[in-house]
Amino acid sequence: MQSKIHTWTGRILSALPVLAMGFSAAMKFLKPPAVVEGFAQFGYQESVITILGVVEVLCALIYLIPRTSFIGAILVTGYLGGATATHVRIGDPSFIGPVLLGVFAWGGLFLRDERIRALVTNSSK
Repeated sequence: MQSKIHTWTGRILSALPVLAMGFSAAMKFLKPPAVVEGFAQFGYQESVITILGVVEVLCALIYLIPRTSFIGAILVTGYLGGATATHVRIGDPSFIGPVLLGVFAWGGLFLRDERIRALVTNSSK
């Protein structure tokens, strides 16, 4: 039986990466000068900014849909892994942000989805 505390804590934890990715995607679509300069600093061409914004939105949406949330969590993790690698590559200490968002995505899914909890707890026996 799923407790309300687990469900709501899971929803809140799950909302954090979705909101962060939504904001990040919006900035990619708007392309303010700071975003374009940041991408240049990371070594990316301006032409990939919008594409990455679309990928970001799609990953977050797939994660939000209950039937596809497991695949979405994998996609979100992959996207955030790329963000982490990008920050680490240039020595930017803010790489911890994408790492934490990935932890929140999986922690939220674990708390809000009984199937994931059963999978994790049964595999440890």
